[in-house]
Formats: sequence, structure tokens, C-alpha cells
Amino acid sequence: MSQTVELYIYDISQGMARTISQMLIGKQIDGIWHTSIVVFDREYFFGSGGVESCNPGTTLLGTPLEVQKLGETHVPYGVFYEYLNGLSTTSYISSSYDLFKHNCNNFTEEIAQFLCGTSIPKYILDLPNEVLQSSLGATLSPLIAQLEKSARPIAEEQRSVPRDEDFEQLNSQIEEARYNSFLLEERRKTIKEKLAKKERKREKKRKKILKEGGTVPSDLQEENTMTDTEAVNGAESLPSDQVLAMEEEERKEDEEKKKSREPPIVFKDLIDVKAEFDALVGLIDGKLSPDEQRSTEELQQYMIGGEGSWALSDGFLDYLNRLLNDKELPVDVRIKILNILAAAALKDDIILVLHGDRKDHVIMNYAFELDRHTQPEQEAVALFIANMFENLSSSEWLMYISEWTFNGQQTSNIRVTTKVAVHCLLSDVPVLQDRGAAIIHNLACKEKMFKNFRIRQRLPKGSLSKVFDDVAVELTMALLQYFNSKPSEEQLYRCMKALVKFTQISGQEVPQLIQMIGPDPRSFKGTSDRLDELIQQVSVKLH
Repeated sequence: MSQTVELYIYDISQGMARTISQMLIGKQIDGIWHTSIVVFDREYFFGSGGVESCNPGTTLLGTPLEVQKLGETHVPYGVFYEYLNGLSTTSYISSSYDLFKHNCNNFTEEIAQFLCGTSIPKYILDLPNEVLQSSLGATLSPLIAQLEKSARPIAEEQRSVPRDEDFEQLNSQIEEARYNSFLLEERRKTIKEKLAKKERKREKKRKKILKEGGTVPSDLQEENTMTDTEAVNGAESLPSDQVLAMEEEERKEDEEKKKSREPPIVFKDLIDVKAEFDALVGLIDGKLSPDEQRSTEELQQYMIGGEGSWALSDGFLDYLNRLLNDKELPVDVRIKILNILAAAALKDDIILVLHGDRKDHVIMNYAFELDRHTQPEQEAVALFIANMFENLSSSEWLMYISEWTFNGQQTSNIRVTTKVAVHCLLSDVPVLQDRGAAIIHNLACKEKMFKNFRIRQRLPKGSLSKVFDDVAVELTMALLQYFNSKPSEEQLYRCMKALVKFTQISGQEVPQLIQMIGPDPRSFKGTSDRLDELIQQVSVKLH
């Protein structure tokens, strides 16, 4: 079913602009225009309070001066609501409101284009430029800003679209559900691994007894061999050959998932885990409590003994917090534990350790203060972040958007990851640049784009990828600055590949930045064939 789309036009000056504009700015202005979109029996508008809605015509401005029918839309309400939610949490949040550059009329223009491919009247969109270009534009700004506050719904009709805390709560619930699901799956895998390990030991004993000519005890006879009574999926125990088959099937599924995605750039052979662990033990010997000593032993089981993350007890994160933040310990302690974590990041069950840190954010708070750490600490943090892209689950964790406050600043996993990437890329240390380029490459290639162009056009900004528009823009600015340092072919390839992705993610802002800031990617043509191919893809977006 189609829905009528209407534009409500208000003069927030209540006729005053027509009366005094000639005297004040030397030209006739018929009104200071505020507009809103009416569709699905609601009036939607944008102001300094963010995106809001109310019953049509119930703002403090009263009856609109004019109502224009823009057309009909066949967009379902659910799709429109999702689109509106996207806008209200990305490009049209309250803090982004600007009286002249990003106002209610820009919002209604975008909604009108989305719903029915129609623009609002040009004279409304041109009004800010007329005022800005006048000699008294700056003087009028406070007055117009005060008038804009009149465009508010009557209190009982007001409904923000949506509230930030609603989205924060929803995102937390999604992450909680994802964690619980993953935790259950990991528990199943751990049980099966233990059962398979036990069966291999039994098989080894059977073969040894038979080789020596002995009689196999009943509990080792193959026909009686069953898994422990600890059930997988809460069901009865399974025969060992079935457990092994299930284990192999899951391994193949994981391999297929990895093959289907863009290969990340990780550093697998840089860390000698045993050497790092021995050095760590030497540095902290005699300085730990009994509980912390036990955590050291658990870490050894996990990293060297071949055990799963289940070997780490609940106190492991307290132990980690001590090692990272106790300034009484030598700085090498922090470097060694970070290097061990970077090696742990390559394990497919590292996500269980990370999810245990959802409350205190020990690891990401430390990474957030990257610029305050010594160079070796920065290198270790960057190595950890880069290696986190080895597995799908841990790379998703790096991109969580749930926020928390640290030292008076709002941050999140994706903000920390972005900060580390930019800081490293723009440093003058080759090792940091290498790892920063890897992180940005991995971020850009993390998410496959929607293939259907029509679908992409209808989605709000920030919905095309898990690398949101603002992150793509920030990383693009870092890349362009880095290009001026004459990077090597390998680094240039990683960065240009990321730039290709960012031109897809943010189809307007990123190409504009490239053209305004430079350097022109085409200046690197001829460096290598694979680079020329990427440069061509970027160049197409610049026209």
C-alpha cells in the first residue's frame, strides 16, 4: 500500500523576516523556513534536540504555513523506521545540528529523496546561503537559533526517534546474546576436545597392550568405549568415533568461513611464546600473591600446555589488570604480557577471554592510552590488535559499538581500534607503521558490501558496513596523510586496498576528501600492477 508524503513548511519568524529582512540585510526574505516530513500519520523533523516526531501539526509552531504533497511512497513502515533509526544515530544526532550547514531542511530533503525520490523546494534549501553571505549573517544567527527552539512538539506528543539509551541497551542485548551463544558453542567444543583426547589415550593404551601380547581390559575394549557421562548438548553420551567425526566437521566449517572472507594481515611468527613467558616469570617472580601465581600457571597451561581457554579461571583478568597497570612492576612486564596476548589472539577461543572483560575493559582501556605508553608497549598493543583479526569472532569484538566512560571520555571497542590504527600509521616508527597499515587493511576488508546497488542506496549512512561512515572518513584522512611519507609498495598496497573499500562504504565523503586533501592516488601509478588495479578502482569513484 502506498502512503502520501507531505512537506510541512513553517516560518519560524512568524512573518517577521518579511518585514525586517530588507532593512537588516539588504534583501527580501519571505521567511525563516522550518520544514518537516509527514508520513505514516506522524510528523518527523530534525533540530538541536536530534530527530523527533509528533502527531502532525502539534509543534509549538502551530499550523504550518503551507503543506506540499511530495508524492507517494511504497517503502514499508518497518524499512522506513529502520532507516530513520540509522539516521538518528549517525549523521543526524543532536550534536551534529548546525543552523546553516546541517539543519531541519537538509533532513527533510534526505527523507524526501529516500521515500519518493523528490526534492523539497530549492528556495528553502538556498535560504542558509542567502543569510550566511549577508553582512549581518553572524548577527542574525543567535536570533534564528532561538526561533528554532520553537519548533518543538507539545510535551505530551513528543517522541524521540530513537533515544540513545534505547540503542545502547539493544546493542548490549545483541552482544550478550552473541556471547551466550558463542559460550555454549565453545563449551560443546571443549567437551568434545576432552573426549577425543581421552579416546586417543585409550587407543594408545589398547595398541600398546595388544603389541605386548596382553589382554585388553574391559574398560578399554573398543565396543564398550563410550564418552564420559558429561553430555554434549545435554544429551546422552556419544560414541568416540561420532565425537571425532563431529569435531572434524566443525573444523571444516570453520575453515570454509575463513576461506570465504578477505584474508587478514596478521603476524604469526613474531612471538616466541615460551621465551616471552619465561622472561615474564623472571620479572614477576616473588612479586605476586598466591592467586596471581596460580593465574601465571594457568596462563602457562593455556599458551604452552595446549589447553583451551577454560584453563583460565575467573581471576585471570584481575591478574592481567595488575600486570598492565601496576607501575611498581617493570615496564618489560607489560611488554611481555602484551606479546603473549598477541600470540593468544591467534587462538580461536580467545573470544572467551575477551568476553570476560566486558565489564572492566582492562585490555581496551590500556590500548586507549596508547599514546602515553613507551614505543615497545605501543608495538605490542598494535600487534595484539592486528592479530585479533585472525578469527571472525575476535574481529567482531574489535568493532563493538557499546560505549563506556574511561578517564572522563566516552569510548568503545571500535573507537579504540580506530585510535590504535591511526596512531600507528602516522607515527615515524616503521614497525608501528607496518602494524597500523595492517589494522586499517583488516578493518576495511572486514565486512563485505551489499551487492545490490538499489538496496545500498536505500540504506542510511553507516549501514553499509561495520566500519561506519565516520570511522571510514577518519581512517581515510590518516591514509592520505600517510601517502605523503612515500611508503613502500607493500604498505601502499595495503592502504590503497583500504581506500578502495572506504570509497564504497562512504560514497560521498571519502571521494571528496581524496580530491580536497590529496595526494591523487594516480600519482602512484606504475609502482606495481596490483597497485595500478586498485588505483583504477579509486579513480572511478572520483568522477
